[in-house]
Amino acid sequence: MTTALVLAGGANLGATQVGMMQALRERGVSPDVLIGTSAGALNASFISGHGFTGAALDDLSDVWRSLKAWDLFPPSVRQVVGALRGQRPSMFDDSGMRDLVDKHLTFDRLEDAPIDLTVIATDLVTGDEVPLRTGPAVDAVLASSALPGLLPPVLWEGRTLVDGGVSDNTALGPAIDRGADIVYVLPCGDPCTLTEPPDNVAEILLHTMALLIHRRLITDIREYSDDAELIVLPPPCPITVGALDFSRADELIVEAYLTAASFLDVDGGRRAEPAEPLVSS
Repeated sequence: MTTALVLAGGANLGATQVGMMQALRERGVSPDVLIGTSAGALNASFISGHGFTGAALDDLSDVWRSLKAWDLFPPSVRQVVGALRGQRPSMFDDSGMRDLVDKHLTFDRLEDAPIDLTVIATDLVTGDEVPLRTGPAVDAVLASSALPGLLPPVLWEGRTLVDGGVSDNTALGPAIDRGADIVYVLPCGDPCTLTEPPDNVAEILLHTMALLIHRRLITDIREYSDDAELIVLPPPCPITVGALDFSRADELIVEAYLTAASFLDVDGGRRAEPAEPLVSS
């Protein structure tokens, strides 16, 4: 049996996946395949290199707790003004993100990842999903995390790549392609209990994307449910964390662990309708 973890994108909510993985590890789950998009690519690449152990997950928790928005998105008047004038491709450069990824990756190329790893990016020209399995690992993770407008695209073998969440935020198809018999799906969150619309540009954009991603994921789960056993872990609900607020990672990790543990303790997370945790949230 081949077990895959599919780690979705979710910006600062990527911290929730640490708690989910802690719950999975405690219940004897060990991945043979990792599929990661955006924040999920950061988590997947870390785990692939450091191992799916309690110590590695503790270390990943510490990484998330240490993150600050302005470290990842370093402010620069020249960069912002250039972007607004149409002279630069993004509001921020990728130096902060590159430093983070380079510091914590233990392998140089994707094909050398100790646990089979696929990183999902998007072709900016065609909009096609681009599963990356070979090539420079740091650049792959940066491409998967390059949120259009905020971070610059990455040039990759003649293609211009941006955030994988644009084409496939929770990439079930690549997990099936890697021969997975059982797939654990780790979404970062969904608009489960929003009662009022967000009121700033960043949160409006991210919430709109969350709505589209949520609908797409439910559709994909139903499409692939005959190809492998799908176990979809519910994210904590409600989540009341701002789009660029990295200060509450510890809270997100704990809440995600408790939610996932409770869910997995009922029939190992298996449900007659795999999308149930998302439809009912």
